[in-house]
Amino acid sequence: MGLKTYASYILIPMDSEGQKNHLKAYGLTYWILSKEQKVKWLLNYRGGSFLLPDTEAIQRECQIRGISFEILSDAKTESILEEISSPSQNMEAVVLEKAPKVAVYTPKGKLPWDDAVTMVLQYAEIPYETIYDEEVLNDGLLMFDWLHLHHEDFTGQYGKFYGAYKAASWYIEEKKEAEALAEKLGFNKVSDEKLAVALKIRDYVIGGGFMFAMCSATDSFDIALAAEGIDICEPMFDGDASDPAYQNKIDYSRTFAFTDFTLERNPNVYEFSSIDMTRKRVIHKSTDYFSLMEFSAKWDPIPTMLCQNHTVLVKGFMGQTTSFTRDEIKSNVLVMGETKSNGEAKYIHGIKGKGFFTFYGGHDPEDYQHRVGDAKTELDLHPNSPGYRLILNNILFPAARKKKQKT
Repeated sequence: MGLKTYASYILIPMDSEGQKNHLKAYGLTYWILSKEQKVKWLLNYRGGSFLLPDTEAIQRECQIRGISFEILSDAKTESILEEISSPSQNMEAVVLEKAPKVAVYTPKGKLPWDDAVTMVLQYAEIPYETIYDEEVLNDGLLMFDWLHLHHEDFTGQYGKFYGAYKAASWYIEEKKEAEALAEKLGFNKVSDEKLAVALKIRDYVIGGGFMFAMCSATDSFDIALAAEGIDICEPMFDGDASDPAYQNKIDYSRTFAFTDFTLERNPNVYEFSSIDMTRKRVIHKSTDYFSLMEFSAKWDPIPTMLCQNHTVLVKGFMGQTTSFTRDEIKSNVLVMGETKSNGEAKYIHGIKGKGFFTFYGGHDPEDYQHRVGDAKTELDLHPNSPGYRLILNNILFPAARKKKQKT
């Protein structure tokens, strides 16, 4: 048998030295999956590299998109896969099988700030559809494998922007639009309508969906579930008084991630509850980093996949919900990223029913303290952003959905 000297595979390296554009590499991988070709994700090998079939079309696509790639011979590929499969190596090769259908839950009229997920999807050239309350309530989620929750307030308190922005025209307009939508959909209050949406999203996850949320969509989602049937809104939000005893009626068993939290009663305070660490932090921008946990690639491929990166230290960034109070996270939820200096959790993951959820604190991984009205982040300036890589890990993760084992 003659030695094969021709190249058979393309390696997309994902370490810091080897890759010019980490973010676009995810889009390339998605593109290949959408052509019904399989990709191997090499967990913990050179920063979570991708192994692709070698075709002229793929090489050309790498060049067009500015992605670094290496051409491997059969023998070299074989030796890499052998190294990865060795029990002594914390690595694994996971087969990605299909391009997940991506939905972004976001209002029709764009808000005066951006959303990190839609920005990185556009930059990486990963197609997505936007849906909002009407589609969710009409079971539109069933069309999708993966759902991102844009900065939403599922409690019906309009993001708790009242204190600072009650006189701002965008705030008044947004409140009017939300009330009109709730009425159109047959609800008396925005809080009731948002709860109905949260319950639909909960059912989507329990049924096998993947849900990813950032910033205020994380804690406000869980708070809405825990406060089902209880009025936690002050009159400026819903026209009548809140239940004075609401804190004692909260049902933590209904939430995805958080427990034993205390709600913020004051409508003028820009905060939902004790879950968020923003106001409790004493940390300076220059030292604000969170570290990614190490998991066993062979035994825990899911959190390993979600933590693939070319660095274990990721720059911190703030948001309405910056990070999560460690002792208010349920014991069955995995902390995947934490700030060592104050013990806060930044990036967490859990299983709910047949589905999965990931909560990521903060607003924009490349904009430390994003404010209403700030200019948008240009991802051309951050093609190797580790903070944005975490978002894209979550998008590829459903492509590796494990087959049910035959018993």
